[in-house]
Amino acid sequence: MRENKVRTLWSKGECAVTGWLAIPSSLSAELMAQQDFDAITIDMQHGCADYADMLSMLQAISTTDRTPFVRVPWNDPSIIGRVLDAGAYGVIAPMVNTAAECRAFVEACRYYPEGGRSAGPIRAGLYGGPDYFANANKTIITMPMIEHKDGLANLDEILDTPGLDAIFVGPSDLAISMGYTPGFDPKWDDVNEAIALIARRCIEKGVVPGIHVGSVEYGQKMRDLGYKFIAYLSDFRMLQMAYAKAMPAFRSGVPSVLAP
Repeated sequence: MRENKVRTLWSKGECAVTGWLAIPSSLSAELMAQQDFDAITIDMQHGCADYADMLSMLQAISTTDRTPFVRVPWNDPSIIGRVLDAGAYGVIAPMVNTAAECRAFVEACRYYPEGGRSAGPIRAGLYGGPDYFANANKTIITMPMIEHKDGLANLDEILDTPGLDAIFVGPSDLAISMGYTPGFDPKWDDVNEAIALIARRCIEKGVVPGIHVGSVEYGQKMRDLGYKFIAYLSDFRMLQMAYAKAMPAFRSGVPSVLAP
């Protein structure tokens, strides 16, 4: 079966950085996959991709060796099975708040006897190889999201879930559930203390901690805390930020870093 390079990085104690795709375009996916990422994640929750978009985006990503991840819209075994059959090598599930929800998620990602995933890896067999079924359970990465104070309260029980590989922190929704406003890189001490706690407990339990960040500075802080899977902005946000900086420079006639 084709190597999961994110797992390989983790086995060496290294951090994997993922690109994040919110734009439903195979061309955007191909462009992002040619940048210096270790993985590329298609966002079907808050991004605009539907299943057909996601399939073509996975095909575009596979023109490179970037590991393909998908964030599914919800913790639903029907869509989890479909994105895996399409060739996702890692699945991120939002709003997992209890051990029972986490167990259901992991089991949806695993074939019997570790789970209840139905066998029918249409494109996954092409992408992963002829021995996909035999090796999928030890290759696919399971990554539920902790992004609510309820999930934080149940963190230890969630981390004890058999077959759980990683946790992905959603800092924006976590901050909202704690009474603050949404956004990347939260500035509130108690939210950041919670994010640090998640990293510590993951490391203690042998689960990889991951998080989404909006800046280089905050990303470095997360690496220092032990986060080993980091999403940096998205194709949509990067495009938005680049033009927000470039157009004033263009109109004024004064070159900037983003507007030569």
